[in-house]
Amino acid sequence: MSSPPPPTTTLDSALRAQPSSAAMLPRLSSSGGGSGMVPQLVLALLCAGYAVGSALGWGSDQVALIMGDFGLAAAAGAAAVSCFRYARSRRIRFRPAWLLFALSSAMAALGNLVWGWYEVVLERPVPSPSYADGFFLCFAPPAIVGLLVLAKRPVTKAGWVCLGLDAWLIGGSLLTLAWSLALAQAAKLDSGGGASVAHTALSLAYPLLDIALVSMVLALHFRRSSANRTAVNTAIGALALTVMCDALFTSPLLHNNYRSGQLLDAGWFAGSLLLAYAPWAAPRRGQEEADRHPSAGHTRVVHEHVPGQRGGGHLHAPAQGGDHSRYPATRPISGSLAALTPYLAAAVCTLGILYNVLNGRSVDRVVLFTGGTVVLALVVRQGIMLLDNITLTQELAQKENHFRSLVQGSSDVIMIAAPNGILRYVSPAAAGVYGRSAEDLVGTELANLIHPEDLGCVVHEVRRFLAASPLEEPTTRIECRFRSGEDSWLNVESTVNRHHGGLIFNSRDVTERVRLQAQLQHNAEHDPLTDLPNRALFTRRVQQALSGRRASDRGLALRNTAVLFIDLDGFKGVNDTIGHQAGDELLVQAARRLQDTVRRGDTASRLGGDEFAALIVGDNTRDRAARERHIVELAERLRLTLSQPYLIDGNDVRVNASIGVAFAEPGLGAGELLRNADLAMYRAKAGGKGRVELYKPQMQQDVVRKAELATRLRAALHDGEFALLHQPVVCLADGRITSVAAQARWRSSQGVLFTPAEFLRVAEDSDKTAELGRWMLEEAVEQAAERTATGLAVPVVVRMGARRLLDRSMPLGSIEALLTRHGLPSGSLIIELSDLDPRASLDELERRLGGLRRIGVRIALDGFGSGFAAITALRRLPVDVLRLDRGLVEGVVESARLHKITGGLLRIAGDLGLQSVADGVDLPEQVVALRAMGCTHGQGMAFSGPLDEYRLRRALSSGHYPVPHGPAEPAYAGGVREPNGRVGGERALDRGAGVYTGGVAAVLGGGSALRSHNETPVPPT
Repeated sequence: MSSPPPPTTTLDSALRAQPSSAAMLPRLSSSGGGSGMVPQLVLALLCAGYAVGSALGWGSDQVALIMGDFGLAAAAGAAAVSCFRYARSRRIRFRPAWLLFALSSAMAALGNLVWGWYEVVLERPVPSPSYADGFFLCFAPPAIVGLLVLAKRPVTKAGWVCLGLDAWLIGGSLLTLAWSLALAQAAKLDSGGGASVAHTALSLAYPLLDIALVSMVLALHFRRSSANRTAVNTAIGALALTVMCDALFTSPLLHNNYRSGQLLDAGWFAGSLLLAYAPWAAPRRGQEEADRHPSAGHTRVVHEHVPGQRGGGHLHAPAQGGDHSRYPATRPISGSLAALTPYLAAAVCTLGILYNVLNGRSVDRVVLFTGGTVVLALVVRQGIMLLDNITLTQELAQKENHFRSLVQGSSDVIMIAAPNGILRYVSPAAAGVYGRSAEDLVGTELANLIHPEDLGCVVHEVRRFLAASPLEEPTTRIECRFRSGEDSWLNVESTVNRHHGGLIFNSRDVTERVRLQAQLQHNAEHDPLTDLPNRALFTRRVQQALSGRRASDRGLALRNTAVLFIDLDGFKGVNDTIGHQAGDELLVQAARRLQDTVRRGDTASRLGGDEFAALIVGDNTRDRAARERHIVELAERLRLTLSQPYLIDGNDVRVNASIGVAFAEPGLGAGELLRNADLAMYRAKAGGKGRVELYKPQMQQDVVRKAELATRLRAALHDGEFALLHQPVVCLADGRITSVAAQARWRSSQGVLFTPAEFLRVAEDSDKTAELGRWMLEEAVEQAAERTATGLAVPVVVRMGARRLLDRSMPLGSIEALLTRHGLPSGSLIIELSDLDPRASLDELERRLGGLRRIGVRIALDGFGSGFAAITALRRLPVDVLRLDRGLVEGVVESARLHKITGGLLRIAGDLGLQSVADGVDLPEQVVALRAMGCTHGQGMAFSGPLDEYRLRRALSSGHYPVPHGPAEPAYAGGVREPNGRVGGERALDRGAGVYTGGVAAVLGGGSALRSHNETPVPPT
């Protein structure tokens, strides 16, 4: 097995594999395809047929005369019609040139028609001169002017002068040569033979015009425009063929023996047909595009290639040079011939004169004059070229100095690599960028300076770039790491261009940009405080863990993957007590503990606030129970670690950690897995905090059910299915009704009232159901105002949570406006503060409650005796009424300990001068016991359940309920408990208080079974 090539030769092979420029150029084919050959084939057949007929004499003299005269007239007429139609039917450049060619061909057609009129119709020789000669003489001037129109116009005065001098050099040389060889002798023969001046001038006019036409053809052939080059070349070839035939006709060798229909006519015929075909010659595709879009030839496409991404964008920038430049770019051979043509013509003129001198002939004055002017024109042209070369040399030196200063002063490093990969030139900026002088870099292998990990990508891009067409992709861009003088690596961005088989690298140091991009990317994916992955990166890694495994082992590894959702219990108290800076320090330490606890391949993340998460990537362990047990043990260990004291500013700070664990399942997405872990974490917090809870599908069902209940609650509220009931609060001393407590009930579709405790919890926990609280307050105030107007004035108690009171959507002004709008007098509204949230700000709550008291609203504290929060609220908040917790009331008769605790709390209320209300007074013995302990008011089924507005008004009309007036005989003091749970003392009380028993039976509707509203079933959907 052969070893791979060393990296130093890889770039060398890529550069040596560069195709030649000719191979890179796109192949240009005619747009006509196969159909473009048909006109050419027809043209060739016509010309060949005419040539064969002329060579064979056409079979008869009469046919030869007809074909020699009218055949040529038809061909010239076809050329005239073709050029005219082309000039009139298309939007083309150089329309006047084709119109002039049409006029020139028309003159030739008329001349041949007159010639045929004499020979064929009149059957007599053509006189000299004749009208035919006039038409033939008018053939050359339009053709010469048309060639001038087709020529590329010079842009300077010197260019126009050089064009005129070139034309005269060619024309004068041809005239000198023709005069020396033939024209002088022909003129002498004509004058010696007694020919008229007109005949002599005519015999000289033909060759002189042909010489002028040939001069223009030669002078303008290498200066023609690039537009529709095929048509122009065909037209020039047709005129050249016509001029050649004219020269043969005027020569003494053929002039005297010429007859119409000979082989010479085939040349004129072919020239006319070529001129007829010229405007319709199919241009090449690239030239046709240049005709349609003249600027397309001056635009280059820059392909930017980003490593790792194929197919960059294309940028268009104008190329240097163009038709408007002073010296337009031409092909090297064409440019050389164009420059040498005048000198070749002058050399021919000189050789002609020397030929006459060496043969002993006297030099004619015409030859001397013409030769002198040719030499003078050559000297003047040489002087102009010399001045032009001096100007060009100065401009070139200026530009060279300019570009040298740009290259040397540029902060970018310019390097030229030879085809073998060796650096041949490095700009001086390398010392400042790479820390190495340009002399040290010249001669080194480019591959040795590129990082080995990036060399493969660089070689691949270089090969792709060299294989592309230079016209479509003249440049590319490469990013790689480059060796610096300190033996470190710099991030370098290089623009690469072709250069004589090698490459030019325009490089710049982008290390700082790459570092900044990496830092920005890191900041976007990591928490700024703890530097742990944030929620976005954590979610992406969870998704990769769920979908990035091979299909063969994905099942086991997937089921062993787990997410731990972590919340720090008590963190808000840290912020509130010792400050946010200490809280931030606690989060940093907790993140460090979390990072140290998980494995190296796992991911620890901070999701926000005091919430963290950990991704435990699964393995191929088949014992899932053991794997789950291992992860649960890890979660327990993590919980203990996070619950250890934190040393912050010399103080030990303690928080607990509630952790929810969720395992991945097939078909489960990253968002769903995180949601499951979050649900498990909240279940851990609800179960007492500081616990680890595994996710169970029932948790999701509970969440869905709770959401459905919240939706039903809102729908019932909007549909008017809620009703407001009131339960009387009775004075335990005389049974007088002192206030009523408002309670919301939901009326089902069957018309039955229910007390859905679960619905009420949803309403308290959800911000979207705050409308229920507003509705209860407005409805209670409105009904209380109506009762007051009828003389049944009694305060109404409305329960309201601490979070609801602190909600900005319900300012104090709204409650005051509500009382004013309904005209409820001061003291008629009691706000019962329920569910005191430990996270609520007591300062703000104290301010709100103080504002309510100032507008005449009394404050009741619910749940007194149920926890430390109630004692704290009693110490801080302005309270008028204390409501004993239901748990204290239910066991006050049976439990001696509870009896003493309740009595102590009631004494506290009495010492503070507060009104006390016992909630949940359902039994007569509870009434007697509470009254004996000093409780002033009670509320419960011992007096009345919740009443609708009609029954409430009846109760208020009577004004009081019967209360028992017997001695207090607690069950724990010697009463005998019966099997049904009632004590003997209660039976004695019932026997001794018949009025009371009858009252309760009347209120409860004939002794029907009672049950707490918390036990009322939720109505069916």
